This record gives sequence, C-alpha cells and structure tokens, in this order.
Amino acid sequence: MKLVKNLLMGAGVLGIAAISINAVQETPYKESQEQQQNEKKTDKDDKAVKDYNVYALPVPEKMDFAGEEVPLHLPDIHERIDRELLVNTYWQSNGLLLLKRANKYFPVIEPILAEEGVPDDFKYLAVIESGLTQAVSPARAVGFWQIMKGTGKDYKLEINDNVDERYHIEKSTRVASKYLKKSKEKFGTWTLAAAAFNAGDRGIQRQLDRQKVNDYYDLLLGEETGRYIFRILALKEIMNNPKKYGFNFEDKHLYNHVPTRKVKVDTAVSDFADFAKEFDINYKILKLHNPWLREAHLNNASRKTYYIEIPDKKVYISAK
Repeated sequence: MKLVKNLLMGAGVLGIAAISINAVQETPYKESQEQQQNEKKTDKDDKAVKDYNVYALPVPEKMDFAGEEVPLHLPDIHERIDRELLVNTYWQSNGLLLLKRANKYFPVIEPILAEEGVPDDFKYLAVIESGLTQAVSPARAVGFWQIMKGTGKDYKLEINDNVDERYHIEKSTRVASKYLKKSKEKFGTWTLAAAAFNAGDRGIQRQLDRQKVNDYYDLLLGEETGRYIFRILALKEIMNNPKKYGFNFEDKHLYNHVPTRKVKVDTAVSDFADFAKEFDINYKILKLHNPWLREAHLNNASRKTYYIEIPDKKVYISAK
C-alpha cells in the first residue's frame, strides 16, 4: 500500500509539473498572438492617419483688405484670421464649390465694381454673403448681395410679385456698390464700409461712439459682424492661393459663364413657357438666366422696358 501510495503521489507530481510546463509554454504563444493582432491594428490606424492629415496653417505675414492693412501683429487679430483660415480650408466641399462658382460669376461682378469705383476685394463680400448663389436669408435678405427689401427700394430696384431685381446680378451689384461707397464716405475706410454692409451704418456708428474708437479692428462686436471682415480676408487668401491650401483642380472642373444676348420686352408676357420656346429653350433655362422674373408671367401694365437674357442656342437644346 505504501508503495502504491508513493507511486500515485509521484504520478501526481509529474502530472502537475507537466501541466505547469504546458501552461508556461502556451502563455507566451497566446500573448504573442494578441501582441501581433494589436500591432496589426496599430499599423492599420497609423496608415489611416498617414492617408489623411490635418495641419496647422501659417498666417500670412501681411494681409490687406481693399489696400487697407490688417494689424496682424495684434494677438487677437492673428487668432481671428487663423480661425477663419482653418474653418474655410477644412470645409473642403464648400471651398471647392466657391472656387467653381467664382470662375462663372466673378467675370460679371468684377467689371461692375471697377466701373462703380469700388475695390475688387468686395467680390469676396458677395462670396461670404451668399456663396455666389441666389440665397434668401431668414431675415428675407435676397440674392448674391443679400439686399433687404427696403434697401433695394431705396436704391430704385423693382420689387413686386412679378419682378424682384435683387436677384438680378448686374443690378444688385450696382446697388451694393452705391451702398458701399456711401458707407465709405461716412466712415472713411473700406473696412468699416464692409462691416456696415453687414451691421448697417447706424449699427457700426453706434458701436464706434460707444467704444470711443474709429477702427474696425479696435471694435468689440457680436459674433457675425466680428467675424465678417476676417471671413472675407480668409476667402480672399484661399481663393487667390487655392493650391497652397490643398484645393486641387483643373480648368475643366470649374463652372463657366454661359454667353447670353439681351431680348427687349416692353409688353406683358402671358406665359414664359411659351416665350422660352420661341428662343429654342425651355422655361427652366429661361428662369435660371433670369431669376429676377419671379412668376410664370409678366403683367407689365406700365409697358416698362425689360431686357431678358437668352442663352446661346449652342449651349442648351430645348426638351423635345
């Protein structure tokens, strides 16, 4: 019995030793597998990071708006332009759309600003106001320049159920130019004139008087007007140097202005769908090129003369 007991005890010890050895051998293998899986996951994550990177952007050493220098040496000014450069650079889809639309609409806006004696930089004001679209704001400001109804009427734009010339790019650009020149005369700088386009002459004058300063960059303003000039500056910088900010495209990717001719109309038009067919286009195309025509007809009881834009026949083919 004692011998059997000793033999069993020996066998038990050997069994425990074998299990322990096996456990010691298995553990490093399992750990190695987990480690390899973690390393693979890390490599995969690293690859994702390498495929897309977000970079801090250097603020230009010098910037100006309409020839007026931006005081970038001031810490808050530096931070505010840095913010707008980052926001607009990394909102890539919007930035690319702005670049595409600018190629189509800047050739319309630029010569009007020049004729009116307004600096070319103000085309970027239209960019931040509407994204170069016929936008309507919650306050019912309308068009590329976001003109309010009262302002439009003050500057002799026709605004009624049939016609709203705030949607007319050429006419609204001239109104915006006149408004800006008036503000420049009042405040003495184009920068304050631009701010007044957003906040109104009275709003800007009230803040200048209350804060006892005479410069936009010295004013403490609300969020919208406080960012306004910096958004213009950022878009000007990015749109003038698109590749520097990661926007890559070819000329063929940009939108182009469609050639049109003006057709004189001094009578009522009962149906613009029929009118469009006379020029081998459809109603949709007619309204796209004349967004200021607000209804499907034109009353024109006063027999006023209008000029309707008709695109080149080669560009569009009317629906059959």
